[in-house]
Amino acid sequence: MQAFRHVGKSVTRSVRRGVLAGAAAGLLAAGAAPGVMAQDTLESRLGDLLGQERQSLAVVAAGQTAQPTTPPAPSERNVETRSVATAQPAVPEPTLVAGPEPTLVAGPRAVDPRQHECLTEALYFEARGESRRGQIAVAEVILNRVQSPSYPGSVCGVIAQGDYRQSSCQFSYRCDGRPIRYREHAALAQVRDVAQFMLSGADTNVTNGATHFHGRGVNPSWAARFPRTASIGAHHFYREPTRTASN
Repeated sequence: MQAFRHVGKSVTRSVRRGVLAGAAAGLLAAGAAPGVMAQDTLESRLGDLLGQERQSLAVVAAGQTAQPTTPPAPSERNVETRSVATAQPAVPEPTLVAGPEPTLVAGPRAVDPRQHECLTEALYFEARGESRRGQIAVAEVILNRVQSPSYPGSVCGVIAQGDYRQSSCQFSYRCDGRPIRYREHAALAQVRDVAQFMLSGADTNVTNGATHFHGRGVNPSWAARFPRTASIGAHHFYREPTRTASN
């Protein structure tokens, strides 16, 4: 825009110089003419030249207004352009999600009420605060022992093994000789369902054949000798080492 103003001023100066030069030429041409005739000639000449000046100024003004009002593109102004990276949304870190809880669908096997009560008792005192999977894991240990020749052949026999003897009881709640009392009835109903599920022939193996378990807060001596098979909830699970015949 400053350049356009500069052009306008230059044209105006040029026109004015032309007016003066033309007037001077007219006076010289009229040289010996009388004063009135010279005056008339000068006024006529000035009028013609001023009309030319107005036309020139109109052309300049039209050129100024015809220019675009938006600035030219950076590439036309030789301005370096830089690409701006678009911020990408943060991708959440993947998280480990525990597997779904087993669905308790009873199997076809008839359940002995006495064995059911013994398994319910053990699950209540050893795993009532655990998830369903954790309760199934403790039940697996008991049933794996039932299937092993190293232990009694019934659920009640496995649970009662070494009863009330501090050095040989198999389940801690059976070591102190206190009477069995159930105080949390909702938890009791839940472990009853799990016991029914397991004794009716459920096909589960969440502990990989474990025959032993202990709470995370203790460290029994046998744990160093037995291979650990799983850690579920508040318990670690182990399988008894395979025995080989000695020479």
